Amino acid sequence: MLQNNPELKSKINQLWNKFWAGGISNPLSAIEQITYLLFMKRLDQLDQNKVAEAKEGWSEPYPSKFDGQWIPVEFRNQENKEQFAVERCTLRWSHFKRMPAEDMLQHVQAKVFPFLKDMNGTESNFTRHMKNAVFIIPKPTLLVEAVKTIDEIFEIMEKDSEEKGQAFQDIQGDVYEMLLSEIATAGKNGQFRTPRHIIKLMTDLVQPQLGHRLVDPACGSGGFLLGAHQFIVTELAKRAGAKDLQADEDGFVRTSVAAGLTEKAKAILQASLYGYDIDSTMVRLGLMNLMMHGVNEPIIDYKDTLSKSYNEEGIYDIVMANPPFTGSIDKGDINENLALSTTKSELLFVENIYRLLKKGGTACVIVPQGVLFGSGKAFKQLRQILVDRCDLKAVITMPSGVFKPYAGVSTAILLFTKAWDAKEQVTEPATKNVWFYEMTADGYSLDDKRAKLEGHGDLQDIVARFRIRNPEADTDRKITDDHKFFCVPYVEIKGEGFDFSLSRYKEDVFEEIEYEAPVVILERLLMEEVGDLQDGDLVKVQSGVVRNLLELREMLK
Repeated sequence: MLQNNPELKSKINQLWNKFWAGGISNPLSAIEQITYLLFMKRLDQLDQNKVAEAKEGWSEPYPSKFDGQWIPVEFRNQENKEQFAVERCTLRWSHFKRMPAEDMLQHVQAKVFPFLKDMNGTESNFTRHMKNAVFIIPKPTLLVEAVKTIDEIFEIMEKDSEEKGQAFQDIQGDVYEMLLSEIATAGKNGQFRTPRHIIKLMTDLVQPQLGHRLVDPACGSGGFLLGAHQFIVTELAKRAGAKDLQADEDGFVRTSVAAGLTEKAKAILQASLYGYDIDSTMVRLGLMNLMMHGVNEPIIDYKDTLSKSYNEEGIYDIVMANPPFTGSIDKGDINENLALSTTKSELLFVENIYRLLKKGGTACVIVPQGVLFGSGKAFKQLRQILVDRCDLKAVITMPSGVFKPYAGVSTAILLFTKAWDAKEQVTEPATKNVWFYEMTADGYSLDDKRAKLEGHGDLQDIVARFRIRNPEADTDRKITDDHKFFCVPYVEIKGEGFDFSLSRYKEDVFEEIEYEAPVVILERLLMEEVGDLQDGDLVKVQSGVVRNLLELREMLK
């Protein structure tokens, strides 16, 4: 994580300070402008890498995005459009960064940024969402300083990748995560960016496969989509015989290199990941995030998935999400197909996730722990849906520090598979047993610093224990440092009013402590006060405390 690289963190802070001093003080505007620059830099870098790989014969022939000429959209219907053509090679980061300040700003504003918006063609999803995007860096000096700092950031990232063995994409993810966190310290509209190691944990639990249709209905910057993409690429690489794949600092094996995939596999993978968000800026950031990680045409769109205008149902194999906990939303716009009578977004999102799943589809979702035990009618109805109409496989509670320094909210992971459609009559509850796990450590300190600790915390234990869970064997409900899981049968959960709180079912462990005899303790206290006194010295003692101790000693003899 970025907290463990002070140099990189310092450069990010410098970048923020430059934008603030340069007149862009709104965090959301700043992150968008910085992302455009990061995207320009990464686009050039990825393109050069792919050209080199194709030249060496390591991959299929690759047509560079910067070969030939580009004609701006506004001139394409003119007879003399050729005179407005721009050599694409001049639109590279590595080209324009050497320009004088005034020329650079004008070139980026008038040519590079319009090219960026048009890059995937007029009909692409990316171009459609970039239509209203604007480049608002106002000063040549700010652009020059930002370009210089981003170059330095990439140098540190590359150095870290080589020296520490961490994937470049993961380091880039850290940088992006910190930038996004600045949108609001306590979360924007209840949104808290999910730490990458938690995304990896959830992906390992769900295990998406090539061809699975996967969605995040509140995708933000696309973290879960990226996590699923990397998991699938890694699994395909393993099947293809890839060797020397090393576990990362959190114990997860990942590769982000999709070069070995066939064109058919790439097309299937790209067409199976869907994301929606209610914030148009986050949609653009999510699109660029996935494109910077090699997903050429991400399917991320602007949609309010709780509203009446969103009608998808029963079409996804997997749903992964950390939906916003915004409290109440406008009752008048809630989708009428949602059965819960509530305006609480955390409840509506989980019900909607259930509806999005195909029969046999699986969801892995983060919820505030209040969802597990809330006493309101809608809370209980939702929990009953999850055990009656779904096979609730796991409830994993997480410590409150997981989302620090941005939020201290206590959360849990729910993992469930849909068995009954919303309109079907349930003849038998789908859940037989629920597996509970109390995560107490995630491999990082649980304070605001979130420093990396030795080991992986409970992450790998959760994955391993979940895969071999056994309702008949996992009956010991005493939680210790070495044993943090157990199974609870459906009948007991129903008897407790469909309460999912782990503390309701775990057994408290009482440690037997042996104390010294009172006389021995008193003797030690007396020795500390006045030294070795004989009984006959009692009358000589003036201290009231000592006299009381001596009298108590006499009584205990």
